[in-house]
Amino acid sequence: MSEALPARPVVLVTGLSGAGKASILRVLEDLGFETVDNPPLKVLEELVEDGDAPIAAGIDTRTRGFVPTGALVTLARLRRKPGIAVTLIFTTAEDAVLLRRFTETRRRHPLAPGGSLGNRVIDGIARESALLAPLRDAADLVVDTSDLPLPALRQMIERRFRPEGATGLAIQVISFAFPRGLPREADLVFDMRFLRNPHYVPALKPQTGRDPAVAAYVEEDPDFAAFWARLTGFIDPLLPRYVAEGKKYLTIALGCTGGRHRSVLVAERLADHLRSAGWRADVTHRELAQRELAGMDPGALPGHRSATLPAPREGAGGDAVPSPQAGTGGREALTRTP
Repeated sequence: MSEALPARPVVLVTGLSGAGKASILRVLEDLGFETVDNPPLKVLEELVEDGDAPIAAGIDTRTRGFVPTGALVTLARLRRKPGIAVTLIFTTAEDAVLLRRFTETRRRHPLAPGGSLGNRVIDGIARESALLAPLRDAADLVVDTSDLPLPALRQMIERRFRPEGATGLAIQVISFAFPRGLPREADLVFDMRFLRNPHYVPALKPQTGRDPAVAAYVEEDPDFAAFWARLTGFIDPLLPRYVAEGKKYLTIALGCTGGRHRSVLVAERLADHLRSAGWRADVTHRELAQRELAGMDPGALPGHRSATLPAPREGAGGDAVPSPQAGTGGREALTRTP
């Protein structure tokens, strides 16, 4: 006998203007819901029937053809449909709080647009509260945001509606070469150029940080163990705080001179460490990917100028060492990376 499929979540968000409906819809969108704000009630059922992904819809006094009784009828029909689980969220706040929010944003209240209804926000709040009272009574969850900070609101919605097994933070770990610039999307950047460099070991030079021999060489650096403890000790406590603040994406970039050895090794180790701690972490090696796209021809890489520059002088601490260049005013410029 086959197991019944889980019901498709359908969340309807309504409530008082300025009480946080849009914020809740954004949280649900981040959780993977298809979201639509203020669809006409007559097409709301069609939206629910079209597809199988979780869906969230905002309905309020701005919705075309909106009347509370019609919304309640639509809600009742949706709840009778098989295979879906409908939740109605009602957002509210104290009148003084709503008045302050409208004053700060200088927006008109939808039920105080001027004309015969006047333009006093407090009157619009009173009209809307009375109009939406039946929906508040029918709601599965009433959220009062008067004293609820946005991060706390996000956590509340995520706890209730996060899909089973979903994580709240997607982490991207990137290795890169400093001479080709920082990854623009990086949130945290760490410099690996202080570690011993496999580039100057002939047997290791053609390999990458994904090779065991290179990994062993870098990890034998006398300072590696202490550095690793400090790196993970710095990053690990940050991640729950990022989640608490509602951050959905985090990019950690680790760079060295050539982007082939040290940064690759540490990026691989860090991604493994994060996964073992239960985080969803992916790893990308920017320079290795570019070399693969270029058919392993360094001269074909974007921005690579080694064909017109002299060979690098030998040095003790990097993939290439600085060399004076014309037009630099006595400053040194990097000549080439492997």
